[in-house]
Amino acid sequence: MPGNFRFNAIVFIGLCLWMAGASAYAQTESADPTSHSKGKFVTKHASGAFEVKLTPQNDNASDPAVGRMSIEKQFHGDLEGTSKGQMLAHMTSVKGSAGYVAIEKVSGTLGRRSGTFVLQHSATMDRGAPHLTITVVPDSGTDQLVGLTGKMNIIITDGKHSYEFEYTMPDTQ
Repeated sequence: MPGNFRFNAIVFIGLCLWMAGASAYAQTESADPTSHSKGKFVTKHASGAFEVKLTPQNDNASDPAVGRMSIEKQFHGDLEGTSKGQMLAHMTSVKGSAGYVAIEKVSGTLGRRSGTFVLQHSATMDRGAPHLTITVVPDSGTDQLVGLTGKMNIIITDGKHSYEFEYTMPDTQ
């Protein structure tokens, strides 16, 4: 069973990376200032590269189609920092169909503001057609990132990872 899990984990990693790279750019929802404390909100765009390390976690699951991974990322560009998280996925018996969810806590600097925030991933692939949504968990921003909202997209080109991040922050002026 451990050998089967390891093989499935390797296949799963490739599938998740393909799903993330093939996904369409996520549309940003504009923040509703009435849903937060009073003040002006500014929508911004961040982009850059990142490295990712996915490590299979053997939690002795009874179903080898279910896999769990730890996530570690190093972000560069407009977002400078690191993240750590967990991913849970399921591969179906139909080629090209799978799904994953993940939570990762990002720590770093975004647009000259520092703090932490949490990203929530939800992805499915329906017989090869991918759909990926990565959203900032509401009210997860700390320090200078309190009030952060937004959506991130992952791009994989020639094996290199990058991100596009549309986000809204309270204006500090």
